[in-house]
Amino acid sequence: MSAAGAMLLAGCGVMGGGAHPPAPASAASEDYSYIIGAGDSLNIQVWRNPELSMSVPVRPDGKIAAPLVDEMVVQGKTSVQVARDVEKQLSKYVRDPVVTVIVTGFVGPYSEQIRVVGEATRPQFLPFKQKMTLLDVMIAVGGLTDFAAGNSATILRTAEGNKQYSVRLKDLIKRGDVTANVEMRPGDILIIPQSLF
Repeated sequence: MSAAGAMLLAGCGVMGGGAHPPAPASAASEDYSYIIGAGDSLNIQVWRNPELSMSVPVRPDGKIAAPLVDEMVVQGKTSVQVARDVEKQLSKYVRDPVVTVIVTGFVGPYSEQIRVVGEATRPQFLPFKQKMTLLDVMIAVGGLTDFAAGNSATILRTAEGNKQYSVRLKDLIKRGDVTANVEMRPGDILIIPQSLF
């Protein structure tokens, strides 16, 4: 086969799919805890102290400020960890504070977001959700463009040292083959290449 013929077949998605192992169908971890990131909104409730309870945004620098709580770093922590940190700061002013932190707006840190690049209708980042699948991601980004080589797409899994897995987006979306659906992990990058024609 000539080099031009090999490139032509690769562009059609015939040869491109075998370069990486197929993505495992199950990838979610049962002990996953949401990690707070810049852009999230936190609802801080202080029991028996409603004047100290409020909703606050997580600033781009990953910090929050609230009554009696100055410049606290919350990015990269769980809501329980933040609640304990707030209790520690409030204990200087309030006897035995009991704090609950609820995340109400979800963005998450960059390291946890799902990124979709290439030939998606709307390439973007998405907050990771437990049990999120490839189909969920493709619905959120509006599917594939007309120029996508869907069956040559790959997932770059940062949680496994940037290991790449092949995925069959065309089979999943255009043909409805649910066996091509796989679970996503925090930090996954979905790369959708362009077909040559």
